[in-house]
Amino acid sequence: MSRSSLSKRITPDFIQELKSNASAFNSFIHDNNNGGSIIYLLEKLGRLEGLETKDSLISLLKSNKDKVRALAIKNLAKMSDISLLVVFFKYANEDSSTDVRRESVAAIGRLHNEDAVPYLIKCLSDEDPKIVLQAIRGLLPFSGKNKIDKSLLSIKDHPNEIVREVINNKFNKKEEVNHNKATKSINYERLRNKVVLGKVEDILKYIPNESIDLTFTSPPYYNARDYSIYSSYEEYLKCLAKIFKGVLRATKEGRFFIINTSPIIVPRMSRAHSSKRYPIPYDIHPLLVKMGWEFIDDIVWVKPEACVKNRNAGFFQHRKPLGYKPNAITEMLMVYRKKTDKLLDWNMKQYDSRTINKSKIRGDYETTNVWKISPTFNKTHSAVFPEEICNRVINFYSYAGDLIFDPFGGSGTLGRTASNLNRNFLLAEKEVKYFEYMKKTWYEKSSFFKNSNEVEFLKIKDFITSNRGK
Repeated sequence: MSRSSLSKRITPDFIQELKSNASAFNSFIHDNNNGGSIIYLLEKLGRLEGLETKDSLISLLKSNKDKVRALAIKNLAKMSDISLLVVFFKYANEDSSTDVRRESVAAIGRLHNEDAVPYLIKCLSDEDPKIVLQAIRGLLPFSGKNKIDKSLLSIKDHPNEIVREVINNKFNKKEEVNHNKATKSINYERLRNKVVLGKVEDILKYIPNESIDLTFTSPPYYNARDYSIYSSYEEYLKCLAKIFKGVLRATKEGRFFIINTSPIIVPRMSRAHSSKRYPIPYDIHPLLVKMGWEFIDDIVWVKPEACVKNRNAGFFQHRKPLGYKPNAITEMLMVYRKKTDKLLDWNMKQYDSRTINKSKIRGDYETTNVWKISPTFNKTHSAVFPEEICNRVINFYSYAGDLIFDPFGGSGTLGRTASNLNRNFLLAEKEVKYFEYMKKTWYEKSSFFKNSNEVEFLKIKDFITSNRGK
């Protein structure tokens, strides 16, 4: 029976009648043993103030349907009946379904009774981290007592990373920073709408903690351009890790970092050697997570095949297995968030209603993680951000008035796009020719940036001086 049909049959008035009449409730369960109707009823039961339905719900724990047992436990927990503690613990330990076991531990926690504490402590040793996490949640309201804190600290080195994080956040919590008072009130005008010539490693030293709202960048590919030559791939990754650790420090709590990369091919030296393909996004990822970025999403940028180098010509001719090389038409936009125990709502609430309304996404938007966008070509810069990618990233991951940072400014597309979308920008660029290109374009009739009176082009020594307040 469809949910639409069930809603017509099991109305709110009918449910209220069942809740107040144990005999009718029991008859309904007996007459609807196919599960669908029972599941719908259990989902809609709502508050259970009395104990009229207790025995009937307990009888459902014998059901062979995991969903029925889980919902029965969930509804029994609403009764706050300490006599059910043993029942909950039994199903937390013995049931074959993870969902039922987790719901049972949650039910023990919802009793909010010190008699439940020993049972929750026993659940901390469960092999399933979901059970452990639910037990921690139930124990946290009682923390501060020696026995409970000792039990929680005993699993601080738990093999599961989420369990470790929850415990460490609880017991190693640094003094909280009020974002609105401590960060928003500081005047970061010295950072707004600046293009700085210099090494980003040096520039980052003069960007204050918690001052950047969003970073979006595409780092130079390993030994693929004249401006990105490194002695080894290991050195390349270390350099990027150092930069992105600085970006982490400068990023506000809970805000985003998006990096656009793809595997890169270093051509072979001769026909006697093979070319080498480096999986840049996959090698950078563990470094980012280790330093304190939380992985959120992966977005695949798909280009038209005609825009990429043809690797398929040889295979097209000989068709021999092992020789297949697909044309690489994708790049990765990896989305990270600075680690925090706060939900996204916390970040959103820092904006007034006017800013929120001004920043909302209107009209059609890309609903999937596959973005089909043609690349951009430029005579001055060989690897240019398509403006459409910048548009999407800035719209999806920032608010009007935010400060957007690109540690590898390149031709400046991010700055132009940020300005056009009523955001502020800070670009770092070490190559003089790209810095001069942005500066030159700025003064042309069709301005590179929207608000020509706001942008400043600074050499690093001037940037340092301005940030020292001199």
